[in-house]
Amino acid sequence: MLSSRKSKKSRSQRGSRTYGGGSARNRRHSGHKGGKGLAGSHKHRWRKIKLSDPRHFGKYGFKRPACLQEEVETINVGELDEYVDELLENGSAVEEDEGIEIDVSELNIDKVLGGGQVTHPLKIKAENFSSSAQEKLENAGGSAVTGED
Repeated sequence: MLSSRKSKKSRSQRGSRTYGGGSARNRRHSGHKGGKGLAGSHKHRWRKIKLSDPRHFGKYGFKRPACLQEEVETINVGELDEYVDELLENGSAVEEDEGIEIDVSELNIDKVLGGGQVTHPLKIKAENFSSSAQEKLENAGGSAVTGED
């Protein structure tokens, strides 16, 4: 952008020591810029804070204590179906007359979810199943067995 001056201001201020800033101490400390860091964010810099970080002030939601949080290890039915051959080789799965039996608690898995496709008749033992996982297993000729049974 072109300026309306004939020459740059900094050029014309050469030799003046303070470049039009008044007394030598005027631009010296943080008071000149309204404080350090986020100083004045609840006062004279309120508009800037509301634009850049509107959720800066106030409380939003909560975080559950770590002792109450429980981490659940999950796996999709489709993944189990993909790895059937490997699980049979490892001994984690057993082939029976009615299908392939997999105990996922041996694999440190708590819950079986319904992602993916099931092509083998699988009999899976787990603590929990999602409803879609149970449906897919039954449609493929398998079954879902919970730890309680």
